[in-house]
Amino acid sequence: MDTLIQDLSKPEALPDETERVTVIQTHISIVFVADHFVYKVKKPVNFGFLDFSTLEKREYYCHQEVILNRRLAEDLYLGVLPVRFDGKHYTLSHRRGHIAEYAVKMKRIPEDRLMDQVFERGELDEQSLVDIAGVLARFHATAENSPEIAEYGRPDRFKVNTDENFEQVDKYQGITIQQEKFTALKKWTEAFYSRFHSLFDDRISRGRIRDCHGDLHMEHICLIPGLPIIDCIEFNERFRYSDTIADIAFLLMDLEYHEGYGEARTLWNSYKTLAKEEGEGIDDLVIFYKVYRAFVRGKVNSFQLDDMSIGEEEKEKAIETASRYFELAYSYII
Repeated sequence: MDTLIQDLSKPEALPDETERVTVIQTHISIVFVADHFVYKVKKPVNFGFLDFSTLEKREYYCHQEVILNRRLAEDLYLGVLPVRFDGKHYTLSHRRGHIAEYAVKMKRIPEDRLMDQVFERGELDEQSLVDIAGVLARFHATAENSPEIAEYGRPDRFKVNTDENFEQVDKYQGITIQQEKFTALKKWTEAFYSRFHSLFDDRISRGRIRDCHGDLHMEHICLIPGLPIIDCIEFNERFRYSDTIADIAFLLMDLEYHEGYGEARTLWNSYKTLAKEEGEGIDDLVIFYKVYRAFVRGKVNSFQLDDMSIGEEEKEKAIETASRYFELAYSYII
């Protein structure tokens, strides 16, 4: 992938005129940020829960990314382009050579209007939170549901996710999470399934298990006209088919991780009214899913410790970030 990154970092390799190209890498993708557009290439990785190991799979999930994200950001996701290799260079700008990869093309959004940056500047006002609640309430009300999707709301089906979390985080005990807090969170989660089993059934009967966003945090919400929300989970239906409360709980947790407890209350109260979320156990369910979401973020940051390509400073930062997420998860149960 090094040659591909080097080649596509050159402005002349991209199909639209640009003066500069910035490269951003995650554990699953390489993002080429040009002046007006963004091109995202999926890495050939297989983590079990995510499989981009073949070109055919990467092409399929590129198209899925566009289709699914157009639900909340229709104007931003422009399509899928082939990355060609002519024997010497990779390019998106001409048709010579064979198709070596695929790239999702998006309009570039103003980074300074992303919800996390607006929040950090102290500019996230009540009306914006009400507007976000409205977008999400409408999205959840119209998102696809079906008997197949509803199955993912059953406690034994969702327990697959939490069991996987504890199994994958086990080796990080004493590193990013204290052993006693790991044990307490595991016991609390197990007890929740037993205590609130009927609540899960009620959510299914009310049609609240939907094809959701799955990765709803502040970095993915842009406070421009239309309030586009980007980067949903396209690679695994298990992480996207969920209770609508599990979806918004991610955003509530993210606000609280950044000390935005008042903003989280405003968002939840607005959403609860607009989505007509009421009844016994709803607030308990929010806590359950906030614990789950915080634990997942702690896990994902812990995974960085296994990346041999990052230095000690980056690993220390990953430990600090993961530990903060695990601390937040624990704070919800005490």
